[in-house]
Amino acid sequence: MSNWSLQIDADQVAWLTCDMAGSSANVLSGEMVRELSAKLTEVARLRPIGAIVQSAKASGFIAGADIKEFVKIRTPAEGYELVRAGQAVMQQLQDLPCPTVAAIRGFALGGGLELALACTYRIGADDAALSLGLPEVLLGIHPGFGGTVRSVQLIGVRPALELMLKGRPFRGARALSAGLLDELAPPEDLAARAKSLLLRRPPKKTPPFVDRLMNLGAARPMVARQTVATLRHSVRRDHYPAPYAIVDLWQHCGAAGAAAYEAEARSISELMCGPASRNLVRVFLLQDRLKGLGGDSSAVFKHVHVIGAGVMGGDIAAWSAFRGMTVTLQDRSEELIQPALARARSFFDKRLKDPAAAAAAAARLQMDVQGDGAAHADVVIEAIFENAAAKQALYAELEPKLKASAILATNTSSIRIETLSEKLADPSRLIGIHFFNPVSQLQLVEVVQGANTRAQVANDALRFTRKLDKLPLPCKSAPGFVVNRILTPYVNEALFALEAGIPAEVIDGAAVQFGMPLGPIELTDVVGLDVSLNVGRVLSEAFQRDIPQILINLVEQKKLGRKSGEGFYRWQDGKAQKNETRNATTPADLQDRLILPMLNEAVAVIREATVQDSDLLDAGAVFATGFAPFRGGPLKYAKDRGIADIAQRLNELADRYGDRFRPDAGWVAIT
Repeated sequence: MSNWSLQIDADQVAWLTCDMAGSSANVLSGEMVRELSAKLTEVARLRPIGAIVQSAKASGFIAGADIKEFVKIRTPAEGYELVRAGQAVMQQLQDLPCPTVAAIRGFALGGGLELALACTYRIGADDAALSLGLPEVLLGIHPGFGGTVRSVQLIGVRPALELMLKGRPFRGARALSAGLLDELAPPEDLAARAKSLLLRRPPKKTPPFVDRLMNLGAARPMVARQTVATLRHSVRRDHYPAPYAIVDLWQHCGAAGAAAYEAEARSISELMCGPASRNLVRVFLLQDRLKGLGGDSSAVFKHVHVIGAGVMGGDIAAWSAFRGMTVTLQDRSEELIQPALARARSFFDKRLKDPAAAAAAAARLQMDVQGDGAAHADVVIEAIFENAAAKQALYAELEPKLKASAILATNTSSIRIETLSEKLADPSRLIGIHFFNPVSQLQLVEVVQGANTRAQVANDALRFTRKLDKLPLPCKSAPGFVVNRILTPYVNEALFALEAGIPAEVIDGAAVQFGMPLGPIELTDVVGLDVSLNVGRVLSEAFQRDIPQILINLVEQKKLGRKSGEGFYRWQDGKAQKNETRNATTPADLQDRLILPMLNEAVAVIREATVQDSDLLDAGAVFATGFAPFRGGPLKYAKDRGIADIAQRLNELADRYGDRFRPDAGWVAIT
């Protein structure tokens, strides 16, 4: 047994240390749980005066259950056995004939926090890394090792539901005030303070009086109805059943007794074998795969030079400074750069909260009208307007100034890298690093390799993307690359439907009902109609497709969407002003008309090998467009629905609306 160690000190305190072999973080695999059970049996036999559970990992306490084991569960019955075994070990910990303390350094998430909840006390190392959470809802499930019961018993209904329903962890002070922690300690004193807490044995914390009232049988139905009403504003039960299951469990069981643990096990076992959880776990593993593509993210990138202080360039510069790099921001005048700096300062203040940290980030971002920073930069990112000739002229000035080792990158959203590198003395050094708007919120970055781009340049770009804590999607240079290529037919079809008289609100409603975070009309307003038109023209030229005339007309009228205050919608205080659609009729084929062109284009991208495989394409769609995560990605959705059904439906739509719907030849290879 190499994952857990047990030592009894001179004061007869047992120290149970978790150190998962061959891993940088502790996770509760089946093997880990079985070993823990054996160690707890030994603790009970030795009868120490108390036991302290701790981690030997620098990364944190315990990250949760082993997600990869979920994939192997074939039936709810198998899931139930696994969960009940975990619950039994947590109960074994709670039933030890001595008090216990969880000494938490860094994260305690999911099953890791459930283990801590089974201890008598919890103490945390008071630093920025401390993070306690029950994020299972993000995987389409809920806590299964007793967390739905013990969290309510310890901290009360309101904070426990918040912890489980939102999936966001509590940090140090919040965890302490909520009662999730008994004490905070300086990191260097954690072990000593944990032992002191054990020896003092203070009274156990109890939930606030109001929460105890809310947990009474008479109050639970009313509180549950209010909670469900709030949930409906953000997630649908048929899309994401897990948060509703959490409320149902609490309402029916009141987080008390053996029946509550039994119900928890039955509920999570059904959820983990359902399509939503299967697909959300798939998305989680795809995220891990993208992270791994960056290789060693500890690479030294100290100085980033960004050219173009518009919304994209300014936000790329701000994010790079936020991630700790020195950044020089270049544009034609101070007046053009100042708004980007002001926007960055506002972002730093909001995101960092600590005034000193925000000031330090702002100091790392420097105005550079003359572009002197380019000569010293490790990465140079061009983010000027979408015009190939203008970009080529800029590179001609830049290239002689750059360090030999510097990455030369373009943020172009659609222009082929081969076109942009034509006039470079060394075309092999240009790479596309394509961010999505808003930069601070969207995780995905396309790393676009041209036919001549050196492999080392591509590898460096992947590493830089991970240094920014973004998810890199490597792809080949092609019109629209991956994300805009599959997104444009979806947006265009929405605009064709709008031109045919279907209200924008009805079109967007159909997409949201499918599971998209925003409808295509509102999305176009957010991205910018001019940006969408530029991409549309590139793809129209490449594939001989029509551009919706309504898009051209509005751009000519300078109605560019949210940034100009009006596009397809009027915008006020950052929100689209929409008309009521309660009595509007939604055409029966509208959802397919919107979604299937995206799937058809995704198949074309795979056929052309623009991206390595369908999993990476699905990852790109989920993390850049927000494609309904509970569906697992466009191609996963197509496979689940049935390739034959998709092809038949596309042909029906083609007969009704035109040949743009004809199934791509690549469908025959999708399995």
